[in-house]
Amino acid sequence: MPAAALKPTSLPTQSTAKRPVQMDLPFAPVMKRALPAGRPRAWYVMHNRRLKAMRLAIALLDLGVYLPDQARNETIRSAAELIGVHPPSDTTCHMVRAFMRYSR
Repeated sequence: MPAAALKPTSLPTQSTAKRPVQMDLPFAPVMKRALPAGRPRAWYVMHNRRLKAMRLAIALLDLGVYLPDQARNETIRSAAELIGVHPPSDTTCHMVRAFMRYSR
C-alpha cells in the first residue's frame, strides 16, 4: 500500500473549507496562578496586556486572519467578543498586530 494512502487526512481549515469552519472554543478555562509579588504596577498591567494580545492573536489565526494588515481594530474586537474577553484598547490591538508580524 502506498505511504500516501496511510497518511491521515486533516480537518479542513478556514482557508481550505468550502464553508466557514466552526471555531473550537476551549472547554474549560486554564487554571490561573498568582503572579509574583513585589513588582511595580506597570509590570502587571503590561503582563496582562501581553497575555490578552496573545490570546487574541491565536483566536485571529483560528479565524483565518493570518496577516497583520487584515487585523483591523474592529476585527480584533469582534474576535475578543467571540472568545469572551473584554474589548481591547487601541494599544492592545497594536500589540496583537505586532505579535502577528514578528511571529514568523
